[in-house]
Amino acid sequence: VSFHEEKLPKMASPTDAILYEGHVRDLTIDSHTDIVHKGRFLGLCEKGRTSEGGHPAGFDYLRFLGITHLQLLPIYDYQTVDEAHPNASYNWGYDPRQYFVPEGSFASDLPDPYSRIKDLKAMVSAYHEAGIRIVMDVVFNHVYESSQSVFEACVPNYYFRRRSSGKLATTSGCGNDLASERPMVRKMILDACRHWIDEYGIDGFRFDLMGLLDVETLRRIERLAKRKKPDFLLYGEGWNMGGELKMPQGRMENASLLPGFGFFNDVFRENVKSYLSGDEGNKQVFKAVYSGSSLDFIIPRKFLDARQSINYVECHDNSTYYDYLRQRRPDQNEEAILESCQMAVAAILLSRGVPFFHAGQEIGQSKWGEENTYNKGDRFNKFSYALLDLRFEMAESFRRLVELRKKSPALRLYEPSLIDESIDIQDQGILVYITYLDKKLIAPFKEIYEFFNPSDEDILFPETLGKGVLLSREGALPFEEDPKSPGVLIPKRSVIIYLAE
Repeated sequence: VSFHEEKLPKMASPTDAILYEGHVRDLTIDSHTDIVHKGRFLGLCEKGRTSEGGHPAGFDYLRFLGITHLQLLPIYDYQTVDEAHPNASYNWGYDPRQYFVPEGSFASDLPDPYSRIKDLKAMVSAYHEAGIRIVMDVVFNHVYESSQSVFEACVPNYYFRRRSSGKLATTSGCGNDLASERPMVRKMILDACRHWIDEYGIDGFRFDLMGLLDVETLRRIERLAKRKKPDFLLYGEGWNMGGELKMPQGRMENASLLPGFGFFNDVFRENVKSYLSGDEGNKQVFKAVYSGSSLDFIIPRKFLDARQSINYVECHDNSTYYDYLRQRRPDQNEEAILESCQMAVAAILLSRGVPFFHAGQEIGQSKWGEENTYNKGDRFNKFSYALLDLRFEMAESFRRLVELRKKSPALRLYEPSLIDESIDIQDQGILVYITYLDKKLIAPFKEIYEFFNPSDEDILFPETLGKGVLLSREGALPFEEDPKSPGVLIPKRSVIIYLAE
């Protein structure tokens, strides 16, 4: 199988990436499309498919958005879905069973053991041919049930960590901890990583609960992966969950030990969510995380540089931003909430760091108030093409901002000193505005201003601005200042970008 890796655009830095997270089943199972292999690997690479409203669906929709990387929730064999009857139960797959085998419920021919292999390779090849890389969500921190594990059967009492009491450690709360620090466990993990890169053309790993893996194992994975693909992406959840291990682990506070890894930035998540909901108290920290969380600016730096900051507002196992706003701002109507959702998309794409999106975020999708919907079924988890038909202009707005990021080197800066020298962040009440100081980085434009107004009132920015273009969620509009009333009006709940040539 050719993985068409020659078709992939060059990546100079992880900040060139635009990550989009979804589950194989969730992305294609909705009945409002003509996708044939719904919920399967092949369904995710069918071309020419549309929603009932005539909009691109599945593969064509992801191409339309302009993303660079599709991050798939677990695609190896997991326990709690019956492969012979995939519609009888539902699970995302954070319950690993076999680390070297693709999940059979995603195969087009369920009884054929080769179908899952051929289908996954065909899917990866199709995305590569379209210039999109595939990131695989890997769960090397625990298994579904240690007592029935092949590892325990091979070498009892070796593959799993134990507490000082002798009981098996369950630090993740999801299953028994794998002892990644032990030589043969480490070898198994490295062998699995090598297998997925060589056999299936995978372009990145997202590590579930990476804070439970030891630093040395992660470093060895990095050396292995980047020898094969220098632009291979490595990132994960660096939460400090405690545990039994007395050596450095892949936690966010150890970012300096893992310069080649990104970390989900929860400070970005919480402060952007709050500030964009109208909370002026989070304005200052918003400035810091917008700058890449790699400067001693307002708060202490978290990372060596912005390449380590995975900037996100929602992911699979927490609330959608739509649901967060419904709870936090019960006074707001649907239109206001969707405007704030679009502000969040803009904030992620305009910030320094690596932008990350959960499928459906771009159209303000809900999970009906639920958070970790790992076993809740299609109603809570499917990407809604019916909703896309209603809100397609939101997807178009997302695409325009993606195009702007790809064209703008200033948005992809990662070195702290360059970020510090190139942008100036100020505020006017709740309004935050950014100007670009290094004119070489914004050529052919002479000036760029970004305005964030999360309030429920329009705000006049009173400084004199010349003739230019205003980019908003509605698109680009020519701007010419009224000499009798200098400045520009920033509408409520909006992000406006002023460009002057």
